[in-house]
Amino acid sequence: MKRIFLAVLMGVFMLASTEVKAQDISPERKQAIDSLALEKVRDLSKYIKIVGSKDTPWSEANRVIERVEELFAPDAEIGVSSLSSQKINYYSVRKYLERLMRLNYDKVEIEWYNIEYVSDLQRQPDGTYVGVITIFQTFKGYDKEGRLVYKDTTKKDITIYVKRKETQIGGRLIGFWDVLLGDMRVKETTH
Repeated sequence: MKRIFLAVLMGVFMLASTEVKAQDISPERKQAIDSLALEKVRDLSKYIKIVGSKDTPWSEANRVIERVEELFAPDAEIGVSSLSSQKINYYSVRKYLERLMRLNYDKVEIEWYNIEYVSDLQRQPDGTYVGVITIFQTFKGYDKEGRLVYKDTTKKDITIYVKRKETQIGGRLIGFWDVLLGDMRVKETTH
């Protein structure tokens, strides 16, 4: 009887261990997730350029803002810095983009470069994986004569959340990994 109990107990532990391992990300899947995360960050870069451009019609900018909000986790914030102040302000994604649209420049150029992971994905107790992507952003503001009146370069860290989700397709429940962007933290602002 004791042997049967131990065999059943070992079976339960092995099953639990298998379930945990099934939630781990294989190297191939991790590569696909990394690509998706970097693609979402590149999309965000394009969207920020569109919203920040003075040539973008208001209706188009608002459509893009809704699309940007879909990239982010709820309650995510984006940091804003300036060379004229040591203070870093954080805004909701929508508020950040609305402020970007209203900047007092006649032309705005925003470029992102050196987009790369700085931390590997780390599994959290709830099964979510969290990582950080670093970007460098160059911001330029011009007056109506086309003169550059402000320029800075900002290093920002974007938190990445990877979660296992399910959707129903054709009556079948399909599991997939989804990537959401989290807070965008300002790390450094220079000329």
